[in-house]
Amino acid sequence: MTPNGSTDFDFLMGHWAVHHHRLADVTDRDGTEWIDFDSVGRAWPVLGGLGNVDTVSGTMPDGRSLEGMTLRLYDPGADRWRIWWSSTAVPGRLDPPVEGRFRDGRGVFLGEDEIGGKPALVRFLWSAMTPSSARWEQDFSFDGGTTWDPVNWIMTFTRTG
Repeated sequence: MTPNGSTDFDFLMGHWAVHHHRLADVTDRDGTEWIDFDSVGRAWPVLGGLGNVDTVSGTMPDGRSLEGMTLRLYDPGADRWRIWWSSTAVPGRLDPPVEGRFRDGRGVFLGEDEIGGKPALVRFLWSAMTPSSARWEQDFSFDGGTTWDPVNWIMTFTRTG
C-alpha cells in the first residue's frame, strides 16, 4: 500500500476462485440461514490505474446464477476510494458507493443505503491480503455506525492466475 492509497487494490488484479458464505437473504436482519457457493472472479485496472473493475460469476445452491460487478475509483484529492456494486440479484441497480481506504493492512469502506426498507450504513471490510488470497466482508449498521449487525456476507479469494 502506498502512502497516498492509489495502489491499495493492486493485490486484487488477476484471476480468482471465490468462496461465498452469506446469509440467504442479506436484507433479513433476523436471518439465520446461510448458504455457501463458489464463483470465479477477475479484476483488472482501468483509467491508468486510478480505477479497477472486477467481476464474479457463479451458481448459487438453488441453481440460480449470480453475476456481480464492482467498479472502484480512486480520488487523489480526497485520498479515498469509492466502490460501486451491481449484480444480477437486483437487476438494473447500481448500489450507492461506499468509500474509504486501507490503513495498517485493512480496508474499511462505508456508505449509506437502504436495507430491507430502512436507512443503513453499509460497511465493506478487506483483510488478510496476500499475493495468493484475500478476504472481504459486509455488514450493516442501522444506528449511524454505533453498533453493527453481524457480518452477513464473506468472500474468500484464492488466486488462480
